Amino acid sequence: MSHALNDPANDPADDPADFLLGGRVRLLQPEGGYRAAIDPVFLAAVTAARPGERVLDAGTGTGAAALCLAARVPETAVVGLEQRADAAGFARRNAALNGLEGRVAIVEGDLLAPPEILGPGSFDRVMMNPPYLRADAASRPPDAWKAAANVEGNARLPDWLRFADAMLKPRGAVTLVHRADRLDDILEALRPRFGALVVVPLWPKAGQEARRVLVAARKGLRSPARLTAGVVIHEADGRYTAAAERILRDAAALEL
Repeated sequence: MSHALNDPANDPADDPADFLLGGRVRLLQPEGGYRAAIDPVFLAAVTAARPGERVLDAGTGTGAAALCLAARVPETAVVGLEQRADAAGFARRNAALNGLEGRVAIVEGDLLAPPEILGPGSFDRVMMNPPYLRADAASRPPDAWKAAANVEGNARLPDWLRFADAMLKPRGAVTLVHRADRLDDILEALRPRFGALVVVPLWPKAGQEARRVLVAARKGLRSPARLTAGVVIHEADGRYTAAAERILRDAAALEL
């Protein structure tokens, strides 16, 4: 298990769950299969939900981002959409494990044919961690869950963002985490439906190229794009920086 997930105040031997946000969130994950790392934690941090808002987590997996957001922002209702039945099962168990089943609902379904229960135009925010690799540019891992999480299937990146547009209220916000080398694809897919774009580079260490970006945009707005200073994740010796610790351990929001 990665120390990015586990909190030293908790003993993993007493519980098979990983820990997020300094132990605020416990996360059951499949042994030997796909396992969430820090990306969904950053995604939840950059999703500036307010109490009373309704947020959709597209492709929720085991529920990591949905649960981190719900733990950080009380009175926010989060719906996680997940196509894989096994992943949706883990997400439901995790919501119950954290006592959040009243505010985190898991819906099984395909974003290309959204379940009617979601309701177009009914969400204040949509957050997503789409598969990072294009289907035509990657070999699919033998593990089906890892393949679905890492390589695009029938739904490509533009489909994910069209889905966000359909689900959002006017002026609603979409946030996503993705590979930095796909930023061109992200910006192209966001236009012309979204504006007021904000790009947050995640630097592995000072002086290194960003491998991940967080992107936020608003439906129907036309404000200019902004590139922020971003977040340096690790010190030279591999420890988390103070800025990363505030997000990963202390459940701080990532202010834009």
